[in-house]
Amino acid sequence: MAKVKEVFVCQSCGTPSPKWQGQCAGCGEWNTLVAEVRSAGSRGAVGAAARPGRQDPPVSLASEAAAEQPRISSGSVELDRVLGGGLVAGSVTLIGGDPGIGKSTLMLQAAAALADAGPVLYATGEESIKQVALRARRLGLAESTAGLVAETQVEAIVETASRLKARALIVDSIQTMYSQRIETAPGAVSQLRECTAELVRFAKGSGTAVLLVGHVTKEGQIAGPRVLEHMVDTVLYFESDTGSRFRVLRSVKNRFGAANEIGVFAMAEQGLREVTNPSAIFLSRHPKPVSGSVITVMREGTRSLLIEVQVLADSSLGANPRRVAVGIDGNRLTMLLAVAHRHAGLSLQGQDVFANVVGGVRLAETAGDLAIVLAARSSLSDLPLPDSLIAFGELGLAGEIRPVPFGEERLREAAKHGFKAALIPEANVPRRPPEGMTVRGVTRLSEALEVF
Repeated sequence: MAKVKEVFVCQSCGTPSPKWQGQCAGCGEWNTLVAEVRSAGSRGAVGAAARPGRQDPPVSLASEAAAEQPRISSGSVELDRVLGGGLVAGSVTLIGGDPGIGKSTLMLQAAAALADAGPVLYATGEESIKQVALRARRLGLAESTAGLVAETQVEAIVETASRLKARALIVDSIQTMYSQRIETAPGAVSQLRECTAELVRFAKGSGTAVLLVGHVTKEGQIAGPRVLEHMVDTVLYFESDTGSRFRVLRSVKNRFGAANEIGVFAMAEQGLREVTNPSAIFLSRHPKPVSGSVITVMREGTRSLLIEVQVLADSSLGANPRRVAVGIDGNRLTMLLAVAHRHAGLSLQGQDVFANVVGGVRLAETAGDLAIVLAARSSLSDLPLPDSLIAFGELGLAGEIRPVPFGEERLREAAKHGFKAALIPEANVPRRPPEGMTVRGVTRLSEALEVF
């Protein structure tokens, strides 16, 4: 019999320890070490024993690079966009998100669409077959030919997918799976790592596209060690504002496409529906111009989005004025207000300043700096800016307006939605502005504030 030993493994980072201790030596987290029973020698049989003595000859990189690698459409334009054009044969994609956000719904819809072009296996470890069938009926997918199996042993799932010659394999979720090689409960770090490794080996060897659904922690990260995200090819996260029916699917890692690409969906009774024009969601047009509101253009992956930045400046009742930012980095808001005061004479010392990005979007790039300062000045003076104006540009500490990438693409997106004027950095002014749009370039913040 194989010798059995007990090892304490950190559930946060996966670092093993021969004995229990309060703090993990790898990541510094407290009370994360959990005892796991392992058989000596079992780890060595995981990868090498599957193909003893087999050595594949090297292939020419030129021949492989010249070969066409067609993408597999998931049936959803937004999901294909986030994936970089569709699923790649032999790829492994990990999808995470909060409970109830729509991960299983999206995967069931994708399984039904993929089944029209070839065999698909949907392995569920959290629900029974009848429960999945009820959801399929509600989504209008009762006639789908996708294969369905309720199984939690990863070896059995791989065997079924191999026998079916599945074009795509969906596992919901990876935290419920276990491998018979590891003597620990499902969801443990060693089980997560081994099950993911087994599915990765199967995907690379068979050419089957594998999609894994993953749970997230209270911090919003996929549960388990970060090594899981390194093992897979693509990592996607579902995001949603509390109470909103809109969902944003963001690509955090993608070996076959652009990272930070987003797809927008709306949750309806019939499942997730694609939103082909996200700017119409995040952009709220007022009946008439209001003070403290400016439209800017942010860049997410390969698409430009029009969003509304609002700033409210109100007289402070305390000794220390408040600075509250929602959707904007609070430290950057404080810095922008300091630059506006130093180089443009915009005094907000006695004002509480509240900044918000409408629609629950997070403005993480610096292209919105100019719009934030313009909105603050508009709120302080109670003078609305024209509702046909868009503004973008990075603000430097010396008061200069710096150019931002993809300036022409941002202008074209604004012109498509009917905006007639743009205030942008001088270096971003195109030789030929979009038809019907007046573009004004500025180099200093003081110059930009004098325009209106």
